[in-house]
Amino acid sequence: MTKTKVLLCGGGNAIHVLTSIVGSKDDYEVSILSTFPGEAKRLGDAIPEEGIKCLNDLGDDVYGKPVKVSDDPAEVVPSADIVIFALPSFTHGFYLAALAPHLKPGVILGAMPGEGGFDLTARHFLGDEFVRGCDLFALETLPWACRILEYGKTVEDLGTKKEIDVVITPKEGDTVEGVAGTLQNMIGRLPVLQPAANFLAVTMMNINSVWHPTISYGFYRSNPVPADGFDEPPLFYQGADEYTGEKLDKVSNEVLELKGVLEKRYPSLDLKDCHHVSEWMLRSYGDDIGDKSSIYKMLITNKGYRGLTHPMIEKEIDGKKKYFPNYKYRYFTEDIPCGLIVTRGIAEMAGVATPHMDDVIMWCQEVMGKEYLKDGKLAGKDLGETRAPQHYGFTDLNTFMNVNRYI
Repeated sequence: MTKTKVLLCGGGNAIHVLTSIVGSKDDYEVSILSTFPGEAKRLGDAIPEEGIKCLNDLGDDVYGKPVKVSDDPAEVVPSADIVIFALPSFTHGFYLAALAPHLKPGVILGAMPGEGGFDLTARHFLGDEFVRGCDLFALETLPWACRILEYGKTVEDLGTKKEIDVVITPKEGDTVEGVAGTLQNMIGRLPVLQPAANFLAVTMMNINSVWHPTISYGFYRSNPVPADGFDEPPLFYQGADEYTGEKLDKVSNEVLELKGVLEKRYPSLDLKDCHHVSEWMLRSYGDDIGDKSSIYKMLITNKGYRGLTHPMIEKEIDGKKKYFPNYKYRYFTEDIPCGLIVTRGIAEMAGVATPHMDDVIMWCQEVMGKEYLKDGKLAGKDLGETRAPQHYGFTDLNTFMNVNRYI
């Protein structure tokens, strides 16, 4: 039997789960690529003979083992039928540039999650011709809430989502349904992958870009960091307050206002897959949510979010462990420049005001030591680190929509 060769790019939580799930199936052969210095060797050395164990919330635990863990694209990329990025979005460009000389035509290539503007980045590094000749995809979010328990050995699936969107632009001769079926077979029964209309809808419905920065903004607004740090890492979702729930609603409503403006201006544009965050929550977690009466209540009663904490840096002060915010975590370094900034850039071209989104961005860029927004425009000195349309030279909405084949 000829096995489908799957290349997983990264080395974190999601790579552990994917290795277990995909590697446990007889019809797949998994390899892992990590270009982060020393990570490939560290991960390869840590994986036991039986493979990585995934504590599965859907049933029996599963084990999967890669045939190779490498830091050399030339060693693992040329034979790959499917390439999956499960790593921070700000590294996508580095990986695309490294993989470009080795990718075979027609490959299935995508990201879990894609964050905002994954298609823009792929075209920038691979060229429009190559992208049109492959099956490009992106998931709106990870299929699971997961965390490594022991590096290279055990990972826990805290909660598998029920349903998530996947956007696919198939090459000539392939279909959206066919590629979606391939991806569904690979990850298993759940979550159900629902094909989205286009990359623009998934970019605007980038849940992580709304969720993580806004929840962080809301928490630290009410809970200033003590001079000597927190005694323990604060809960992320379960530590949210009603103000945060209301702010999430307002940011999400600004995205929906942008959606309405675009649909009115371009009647053929299909953005039905761009939902309010509350609808996304219900679709993704369903009955795992104890109280569905408000966004705030959904955050604190979703069993898939239990125990998850704000990203922290541990320090020892006077013999005691203390915890300080990690503003270099992906909730900031990924979800702002490769997420919320992308949507903000589209809104700027469309002339849609986003005061609540701007509140979140301004606070985040301050604690990150970055400048994206300046004087109400995406004109900050660090814009070149983002995936905003303006970074790729787009300032006119019609040009942006046509060049990227959204209409």
